[in-house]
Amino acid sequence: MAVEPYALTIVEAGKALRDGSLTSAQLTESVIARTDATEPSLNAFITRTDDLAREQAAAADVELAAGRDRGPLHGIPFALKDLYDTAGIATTAGSGFLRDRVPQEDAFSVRKLKQAGIVLTGKLGLHEFAFGTTSTNPHFGAVHNPWDTACVPGGSSGGSAAAIVAGSTLGTLGSDTGGSIRMPAALCGCVGLMPTYGRVSRSGVLPLSWTLDHVGPLARTVEDAALILNAIAGHDPADPGSSDLPVDDYTSQLGRDLRGLRVGVPREPLWRDPQPAVAAACETALEVLREQGATVQDVELPRLSDVGRLSIITAEAAAYHEDWISKHPELYGDDVRAAIEIGRGVPASVYINDQRKRRLLIEETREVLRSVDVLVSPSTPITAPTIEAGDHRYELARYTSPYDVTGIPAISVPCGFDEGGLPIGLMIGGRHFDEVTMCRVAHAYEQAAGFDGSRVMS
Repeated sequence: MAVEPYALTIVEAGKALRDGSLTSAQLTESVIARTDATEPSLNAFITRTDDLAREQAAAADVELAAGRDRGPLHGIPFALKDLYDTAGIATTAGSGFLRDRVPQEDAFSVRKLKQAGIVLTGKLGLHEFAFGTTSTNPHFGAVHNPWDTACVPGGSSGGSAAAIVAGSTLGTLGSDTGGSIRMPAALCGCVGLMPTYGRVSRSGVLPLSWTLDHVGPLARTVEDAALILNAIAGHDPADPGSSDLPVDDYTSQLGRDLRGLRVGVPREPLWRDPQPAVAAACETALEVLREQGATVQDVELPRLSDVGRLSIITAEAAAYHEDWISKHPELYGDDVRAAIEIGRGVPASVYINDQRKRRLLIEETREVLRSVDVLVSPSTPITAPTIEAGDHRYELARYTSPYDVTGIPAISVPCGFDEGGLPIGLMIGGRHFDEVTMCRVAHAYEQAAGFDGSRVMS
């Protein structure tokens, strides 16, 4: 049976656009129709830009026909987490406070995507101000998991992951401060890539925590995610945390086997007390990596147990929101307002000492990554909870947040399903600015295990 255009990967769609079997206009209409069909149940979008998408798709077809090829993303439908500034299009951050905010300029990464020729179909739902793990939003409604609409899609980039898996976009961007790219990717069953801190500019992306925020792609395959990272990576003087190190081709080692690669398994704390189905799926994944030629060994990262006690996110979020929440606390949802109020009470001495502890965590992680090439663990300790149950203790972030604190890159790839049919994610972390090796390992696993992006929800 022929695959519907909306279900194609970016790589597959790109081939079809260039061999003449598909136009960007046809692909975009398929995605728009798919969004019409899935939105009532998923609520993945805050804003749709169907008319703009049609205009951009028509322009892409003209350019491609004339031989002006902007690269792998040219003519590909994209939707963006509604945290990214888009000129002339509302950017709400999922908040009631900014519901009518319309930026005049694009975020740096949005400009890069436009230069790459994407077709923008809309802005995606998220946890309010990106401060939460469920994407249950009091202002725009809960985003639902495509596999079970009674369950959360993860947060804060829940709309991004849900849209990828539903087929209502081929590529998207999320943001990650405690796991907000990788958690939704794991819970919805797609790929979520958090680059090294500073690899992709955050300018034009509303902040949650200045020293922890990362931005990166969600997609159906590792190759698709790597292609998006190729397009958005690079130095931006407008972001004080932006790195000026050279940008790699993140697809350059895809397809290589894993002979000689050393995989570290951080049993403590990043495999501590997972659900049995999660543990079983990830242990099976380690066997797949061994079969691909990797050596697998346990490693110790004891300081990472301290991450959950650090005050950095709450203190920095409180600093960003100080003026707004002082004047209009009623415009915040209960959970986000409570978290910000906790941050307002953090003494400066505690914040400074926590940043010092963070340096020790970074050094510990760097030392371990001298003995292994990547770290592998479950992405989340549990599969998607119900919307009703929520995630009040941030259980979903327990394995992901250490990577934000240390600033190393990490990617979540699908690795199975629990007994209820909910997805499970495998997380692979790499050395600072070594996304190439991380993607090589993730792609090798993805291909060997058969999780190749072909499963879009029916």
